[in-house]
Amino acid sequence: MRWDGTVVLADREHEDWSVVFDTKITYVGPASTAPESPGATGGYILPGLVDVHTHGGGGESFPDAETIEQVRIAAGEHLSQGTTTMLASTVTAPIPVLEERARLLAQAAGEGIIAGIHFEGPFLSEARCGAQDPRYLIPPNPRAMQSLMDAAGRWAKSMTLAPEFIDRESLDVLVEAGAIPSWGHTDSNALDARKAIEMGQEVLAAHRRASVTHLFNGMKPLHHRDTGPIGEFLSAAARGALVVEMICDGVHVDPLLIRSVVETVGRENCVFVTDSMAAAGLGDGLYSLGPQKVRVSDGVARLAEGDSIAGGTARLIDCVRVAVQKAHIPLVDAVWMASTQGANMFGWDDRGRIEKGLRADLVRVDANLRPLDVVRGGTRV
Repeated sequence: MRWDGTVVLADREHEDWSVVFDTKITYVGPASTAPESPGATGGYILPGLVDVHTHGGGGESFPDAETIEQVRIAAGEHLSQGTTTMLASTVTAPIPVLEERARLLAQAAGEGIIAGIHFEGPFLSEARCGAQDPRYLIPPNPRAMQSLMDAAGRWAKSMTLAPEFIDRESLDVLVEAGAIPSWGHTDSNALDARKAIEMGQEVLAAHRRASVTHLFNGMKPLHHRDTGPIGEFLSAAARGALVVEMICDGVHVDPLLIRSVVETVGRENCVFVTDSMAAAGLGDGLYSLGPQKVRVSDGVARLAEGDSIAGGTARLIDCVRVAVQKAHIPLVDAVWMASTQGANMFGWDDRGRIEKGLRADLVRVDANLRPLDVVRGGTRV
């Protein structure tokens, strides 16, 4: 198959180029020298997007799924919009429930529906729990950590942790299972945040980095006399010690602040995520997010009882669109943070870029960055 259009690579856009592929990419270059006859033409050709923090979509929720088909529906909503790789995110719940969900999601990962599991909770701050149910928050402990890692098997990829509570033994269990810490849902001060960052660096070693769960959201705000953790997160990102997630949907964070962060710490230290829930791709209404009820109004999800934002309703391509059109971030950089960075974080070196020999995960979009075609492993979605 051959697509012609403007190909978006890591460093620049190339007009009048072609991508030729079967299950893998076999040619990337000028259309004038491309093999095969043109197929789809026009628009921008992007690498398949990589979302490392999503709770669901299409009316189904990963934290509530009880069957593989429910997981498939939730993942399929994002796949249809160009997200060809994703981690399924849980929410805080009793440990036995999380174990059950982890086993199901591990099965889905084994079938290639998702790429792994991100645990968001239960080791979080009650003061900054957001849409996480405070009834089920617990302090981190190695035994509970090990039970979750055992349930997830090799598919545990990351876990959100409040830095003020983390202990070295629990962190060792997490990392030995192959997952990374993602600092967030925290009321931490600057000192505790720095200690956790340094502990994470020590445990992960030089070839892996921790992340920050949805920077600015679910954490103590930055204040010049009471800094909280945000200053430390930004400082660590600027020196390449960790990667900061940002929800670039125009709701969670002002797009211009997202641009400021990217310009301050560099795109190499940022990743775009959706934090989406079951309403992604659907309309307003009442939905579930684990044990919590969520009401979506005008596309914004909030707890039905309370005012906390409860995840997002965007797909990752929507975040790219907001980044380009409202944050005025160059398309090349926005796409990189929505594809290459997520793949880099978890060592998925066969995707996240348009290069010869890589898996044919591709999305073709129109001038308004809306999907026209999606292929995953060369198979059209």
